[in-house]
Amino acid sequence: MPKRTSEAAELPAGKSAAVGQDTARAAIVEDEEMGEFEDRWEDEIESEHEAEEGEGEEEEEGDDDFTPAQEDSQPAAPAKQTYLPGVKLAEGETLVADNSVYLGLHSLSYAWPCLSFDVLRDNLGSDRSTFPHTAWIVAGTQAGDIPGQGKAKDEVVVMRLGGLSKTQHDDADSDASDDEDDQDDDEDATLDFLTIPHIGAVNRIRARTLPSQTGQPDPYHVATFSETGKVHIYDVRPYIDTLAGPSKPRQKTPLHTITNHGRNEGYAVEWGETGLLTGDIANKIYLTTVTPTGFHTSPNPYMSHTSSVEDLQWSPSENTVFASASADRTVRVWDIRAKGRKSVVSVEAHTDDVNVISWNKSVEYLLVSGGDEGGLKVWDLRMFKEKPAPVAHFSWHTAPITSVEWHPTDPSVFAASGSDDQLTLWDLSVEQDEDEAPITALDANGKPLQVPSQLLFVHQGQKDVKELHWHPQIPGMVISTASDSFNVFKTISC
Repeated sequence: MPKRTSEAAELPAGKSAAVGQDTARAAIVEDEEMGEFEDRWEDEIESEHEAEEGEGEEEEEGDDDFTPAQEDSQPAAPAKQTYLPGVKLAEGETLVADNSVYLGLHSLSYAWPCLSFDVLRDNLGSDRSTFPHTAWIVAGTQAGDIPGQGKAKDEVVVMRLGGLSKTQHDDADSDASDDEDDQDDDEDATLDFLTIPHIGAVNRIRARTLPSQTGQPDPYHVATFSETGKVHIYDVRPYIDTLAGPSKPRQKTPLHTITNHGRNEGYAVEWGETGLLTGDIANKIYLTTVTPTGFHTSPNPYMSHTSSVEDLQWSPSENTVFASASADRTVRVWDIRAKGRKSVVSVEAHTDDVNVISWNKSVEYLLVSGGDEGGLKVWDLRMFKEKPAPVAHFSWHTAPITSVEWHPTDPSVFAASGSDDQLTLWDLSVEQDEDEAPITALDANGKPLQVPSQLLFVHQGQKDVKELHWHPQIPGMVISTASDSFNVFKTISC
């Protein structure tokens, strides 16, 4: 099944000039800001003359007459409650984001849905904590139809998200020093971008960043899997340099195009030290290596899956080993040194398509998978050769899992998104306290809804969330894309 189709493609916004590109489409930036606080219980101020008249009347009528205070005649403000996804809202109830649980929260939109993206490393330093932040990403569009003009042209978009300031909220306990340290809290977020023409919608896009690299690579390779079945490789470094400073010559065509997949489109793209892995709907996985003179794709594919290859992940510790997820419900582990180009071990991971996987960068034997049935499972790869069973299984999501990724530095934390419009953060190190009662509620069907102890945070507000990534240089920052917008946020949970 196509995993990237958007049902919310809208007409493009009007065009305006962007940095280094006079014909760039306009971007819409929406920030979560707090309006002025109005004291609904504020007393009206009486004039001195009115006060004197009131005193006179009081003496004449006596003390037995009682006029209720204005406060007594006003209805009490409705109490705020924490919402659990799946619980039916009562009549008149609405959902409002609680800004007090976000250190930062921003929503930014582009002219077309960008249902796949990747974070680009920058030269601004690691472990950044001071607001406002700047983040670089590269995204691919799924442009819709324009009435009377046919299908719009798709693009690869290099974006700079700037002015990602601290979220404003009413916090009576905040120290005055916080205000002094974050003088740019009121700064609006900005989106600057440059585009590269792309033939066909972008199913998936990934940037090549090696673990040993600390800054921006040069060249900075980005691979896209098109709906046409072709895999294109671009160098986006000149686009980054142009957005960051003086304009530089930019190549509008791919450095290299992989045609081995024929007309079979795909959704699996993964860079590693050994090369680029790409998997298609015809069950085939190809390996492309980077050579001193360019790129070389082996004509012989890796084949063990019996259905579409949905996701790929290189091992963080062995550069010849990778894992794959498939619509045949299995997760397989491969070694490119093995003869026959067959998988080494496999497990039937889910009862439906396995959509996404992520290999833990710190604990080399942990892998998390997300299925079409909405389940999230954590696997110990050391148990694959015996009778594998997940070491953790969460059924919180109520629709297909669309993205999953381990935290870059915390080995117990991962994030996941689903077609139920939820983005969730999980911590495997949390255990249920025996003396603590579990959090429970009733869902829309009246059935018990129990919150797992490991569920740290639920982020909502986007429609049809497709992909998420942690920012590797800004601890705790998550970027997500959906059919309606990008969200950039950092919570108080991690």
